Amino acid sequence: MAGHPAPFARHEWLIAWRYLRARRAEGGVSVMTWISLIGITLAVFALIATLAVRAGFRAEFVDTILGSNAHVTLYQTIEVDESGRTSRAISDYDARAEAVRLVPGVLRAAPLVRGQVMANFQNSNIGVEVYGQKPEDFFTIPRIGRNSDGLGDIDRFSDGIAIGSGVARELGVGLGDSLKLISPNGVRTAFGTSPRVSAYEITYVFSAGRWDIDRTRVYLPLEEAQNFFNRGDAVDELEVMVEDPEAIDAMLPDLMAVMGPRALVWTWRDSAGAFLRALTVEDNVMFILLSILVLIASMNIISGLIMLVKNKGRDIGILRTMGLSEGSVLRVFFICGASIGTVGTIAGVALGCLFALYIDPVFAFINYASGGGVWDPSIRGIYQLPAELRLPDVLSAVALSLGLSWVITLFPARRAARMNPVEALRYE
Repeated sequence: MAGHPAPFARHEWLIAWRYLRARRAEGGVSVMTWISLIGITLAVFALIATLAVRAGFRAEFVDTILGSNAHVTLYQTIEVDESGRTSRAISDYDARAEAVRLVPGVLRAAPLVRGQVMANFQNSNIGVEVYGQKPEDFFTIPRIGRNSDGLGDIDRFSDGIAIGSGVARELGVGLGDSLKLISPNGVRTAFGTSPRVSAYEITYVFSAGRWDIDRTRVYLPLEEAQNFFNRGDAVDELEVMVEDPEAIDAMLPDLMAVMGPRALVWTWRDSAGAFLRALTVEDNVMFILLSILVLIASMNIISGLIMLVKNKGRDIGILRTMGLSEGSVLRVFFICGASIGTVGTIAGVALGCLFALYIDPVFAFINYASGGGVWDPSIRGIYQLPAELRLPDVLSAVALSLGLSWVITLFPARRAARMNPVEALRYE
């Protein structure tokens, strides 16, 4: 070994490989090597699986928020007429909707009548929210209108009522059944206001992918909703969807200008912003906690290498007297520790990616093994546990694992390199 060979020369790799596969009887630490390898693998697997589920849950949740709900709701301040009655009604809604559609970035603007009523079928009653829209606007609602997984004939929407799958399940109704809507604000008589009761044939059952929407929402044709809620020839608000919901704040001045001085807006950030911020905080906390898990797993490498250095003290002394430099000794033990971290990281990435790709059968097995009911959509809002692999998440997990395992390896490797060969051979 005369001269100055290049760093990470072949003989350094051979010595490191010999130490890694040594048996305990030969002074090796193969058991600690396996423990360190499995620890890194499981930690990286947990990190990637959590990041994938986190990304999938957030994407699915935001998609369902933005899918069937308005990105922006435009309505007006309260106006008091000569008789003292207050109203937010928009009478020139067709012209306003057309003007909103001309704003750059707007995909859809639909007049809307909305109200809360009680739905009745036989002896079952639940509270629902009625959305009154024109048929041509209803057909274009993402996740609900055309090209969605609905039941029935959507073209017959103007002949009856469209209900969510959760409403149908709660009431036990199906296509062709007659659903009663009961509103306390009905016809005004000399003896007070009598409830309004109307029956509609169920022509379409939709599933928007969110439990709260499917469980509470029904759609009526706009004219029927205007009659049912005594709106006359007016609507309550305009439902607007845009190309880039993330940039909605920049569009608000143009939208308010179109609506006039009485304009008020309510964006998707106002309705779900607090929850999304909570998700962001949870994401950051989970990443920190799992990073600590990776750090703990990396600590096993230190334990294994310290034992390896202690057991191989005689070998280090002999190699040093034969001319092996401090740098070569450092690199030998660095290769030992870094190899464990690298192989464990690769195995963890493979397992994490497989988990994310096959999460549906994995989750189905877990749900079956636990007797069902693991995922409650009434609490989590969506119907299944999604996962979405993202390259930045995988790269961050790889960088974290390799960085920690390689840096931690330097400490015992440096100790081995600084070992005095005379002291190492004194008692041999």
